[in-house]
Amino acid sequence: MAFRSPRPSGPPALRLRFAGAAACAAVVLAGSACSQPGSIESADVPSWKATALPPADRIVLEDAGKILTRDPIVRAASGVQAGSYTLTMSCDGGGKAFFSVSLNGTRLAEAGAACNGSRETARIKVPDAGTVEISATSVDAPLIYGYHLAPAA
Repeated sequence: MAFRSPRPSGPPALRLRFAGAAACAAVVLAGSACSQPGSIESADVPSWKATALPPADRIVLEDAGKILTRDPIVRAASGVQAGSYTLTMSCDGGGKAFFSVSLNGTRLAEAGAACNGSRETARIKVPDAGTVEISATSVDAPLIYGYHLAPAA
């Protein structure tokens, strides 16, 4: 007796429709599995910041936004008193963001954050009252970032 492979049952047109539907479903699922959840350029910064950074009391300097190029984004606050501060940072989009803190033009500290949505903190000692600047930059642009500087608890 010769071996015969089993044939699918049903009319040929139905088998072709089923095969076509299965192929379409595979293409749709494969495409959606590889697609990005959304672009940084269209991200809603205030909504992201509300979930990425914890609330803090007496914030002396804060910023959130998008780093779309490698150019640093610098923010400043004058009249910051001497003391110990906590810099809380977060970023998303892949890579790493760097935050440079200076007082009256003199660098005090540098800190970095992995851009995976996690929070990082750094202790910053401000030796004298003056103007504090924080520069945010990344070579991994585009990404979304946020930080705040508040007196240490």
